[in-house]
Amino acid sequence: MILTREQAIAGFFERVSSQEISAPEHLDEIWAALPTVTIDEILGHWRGGELPSGHPMDGQLALVRWHGKWFDSRYRVAPMVCRDDDGNLYSNKEIGKGEASLWPVEFRGEVTASMVYDGQPVIDHFKRVDETTLMGIMNGKTSLVRDRHFYFYLQRDRDGAAPGGGD
Repeated sequence: MILTREQAIAGFFERVSSQEISAPEHLDEIWAALPTVTIDEILGHWRGGELPSGHPMDGQLALVRWHGKWFDSRYRVAPMVCRDDDGNLYSNKEIGKGEASLWPVEFRGEVTASMVYDGQPVIDHFKRVDETTLMGIMNGKTSLVRDRHFYFYLQRDRDGAAPGGGD
């Protein structure tokens, strides 16, 4: 099924609010209707959440207290921003196997801003839902995403400033 952008946005927010498991095919239909983004458009700090699809990673990010991602510049990216026991935000380099960088990468025939992990063969691709929301698909060669993609979202974070600085 081919969705209009408006249908995709409505379906996206329905899935975010319900947190019900969606078939990957339905999430792929939403993805296909959304516009690509550039690196400059996504710089900043983001809160994250999952789009459950029955993937083995569903629920795992909450266990590590994942907060989101920091895109401070093209080469300064914290992909696994988590909360410590005191509620402070930090870049969890152990779980992320280092940090990451941003690149324009072709995925499914479109070039969009993508985050390439430094220490593992994983790429997160992003598309715009609205001015403050991105949809993401985790792709790569690890056993976690080789056979099935992991779907997630990011929303601009006005509260989660990096230590020693803001957005």
